[in-house]
Amino acid sequence: MPTATTAESSDQLLARILASLDDDKAEDVVTIDLRGRSAMADHMVIASGRNARQVASIAEKLVDRLKHEAGRQARIEGKDTGDWVLIDADDVIVHVFRPEVREFYQLEKMWMPADAVASLRSGTALNAAQPLAQ
Repeated sequence: MPTATTAESSDQLLARILASLDDDKAEDVVTIDLRGRSAMADHMVIASGRNARQVASIAEKLVDRLKHEAGRQARIEGKDTGDWVLIDADDVIVHVFRPEVREFYQLEKMWMPADAVASLRSGTALNAAQPLAQ
């Protein structure tokens, strides 16, 4: 279970990641709070790029920013194909997809409550970053 200090640092890391994704024009960014649900990370971020080149670029720039601005050595998988890139920044896991690949795997459906997924698909606003009810 993360301490208050750990939660603050993971929240700061999340903010840094979201800013980077915004700077690089990532689309359909969804944040899922995993605290209390998974030991692998505190947050999961799912985003899309318009094509394989943009997906790889978004991921590469994020890893570089984390290294130079926060001193974090994030691990990256899948950058060469650009279909689905996973960035493991310890407290935050980031998935960057091409839209077609994202639709196929539907990670939001696995990790978010059903009403939240329905709201996302209908286009209504929902703050997925809030802790999820058990």
